Amino acid sequence: MEPRLAEILERVRSARGRVVALTGAGISAESGIPTFRGAEGYWVVGSRNYMPTEMATHEMFEAHPGEVWRWYLMRFGVCRHAQPNAGHHALADLDHALGDRFHLVTQNIDGLHLRAGATLARTSHIHGDAGWVRCASACTGELFPMPDMGERGEDTPFTAADRARLSCPRCGGWLRPHVLWFDECYDEEHYRMQTALRAAATADLLLVVGTSGATNLPSQIGDIAWRRGIAMVDVNPEDNPFAARALSMRQGFAVRGGAGERLPAIVRALVDG
Repeated sequence: MEPRLAEILERVRSARGRVVALTGAGISAESGIPTFRGAEGYWVVGSRNYMPTEMATHEMFEAHPGEVWRWYLMRFGVCRHAQPNAGHHALADLDHALGDRFHLVTQNIDGLHLRAGATLARTSHIHGDAGWVRCASACTGELFPMPDMGERGEDTPFTAADRARLSCPRCGGWLRPHVLWFDECYDEEHYRMQTALRAAATADLLLVVGTSGATNLPSQIGDIAWRRGIAMVDVNPEDNPFAARALSMRQGFAVRGGAGERLPAIVRALVDG
C-alpha cells in the first residue's frame, strides 16, 4: 500500500474515527451491472428512441406507465442475477467491524450491498432500491416487496396480468419502482437525504468508491468533506472530480483501480492496522 495512503488510514484507525463510504455505479459495474447512462440504455416507445434520462422520470411514467415498467423490469432482472463482488464484501466487513462508526451512502439501486451483508440501518439508499415498490399516487407511504415478475427480455410484452401484479394493494392504482427519478428531488422519507448529510457532517474519513459525484447529493457530501478538512480517499480506475478534490486536500488520496482490487486492503488497514 502507498505510504501516504497507509498513513491516512492509520490516523483514522488509531483515532477510532467515523467512516462514511459513498458508492456509485463503478462498484456494481464490476458485478456486470451497466450504468444505463449511455446508448445501451435507450428504449423504443412507438417510433421514438428514449434515453434513460427520459425513461426514468415521473413525467414518462404518467404518460406511459406500462412502457416504463417494461423498461425497468428488464433492468431489474440484470440486478437480480448479479452477485456482490469483493468490493461489496469488503465494505460489509467494514460495516460489521466499525458498527455505529460506519455509514454507507449508496447511489446504487441493485441491492448488492445488502446481499453482501451490509446493515440496513447503516445504509442510505439515496437513489432507492429495486427490491421495493410503493404507491404511485402516495395513498400510503408503505413500501411493498417487488413482485416476482418472471424473466424479462427487451421484447417481453407488458400484459394485463403484469398490471394486476403492479397494482397498489391499498387503492388499486399503479405501483411504481422505489427509485429516485430524474425529475424528482431527494428527501428523507424515501431516500434518507438528511441521514446521509448528517453522517457526512460527523465523519472523519470519506471513502468514495466508483462514482464521479455527477448527481447533487453525492456532490454535497464531497463539499462537506472538503469544507471540514477530513480525510478523503477516492477509489476509482479513472480520473474524476472526487479524485481531484481528494488530491487538493491535506488528508486526501486518490487510489487507482477497481473496488474489488483495492478495497480489501483499505478495509484491513482501517480495521487491523
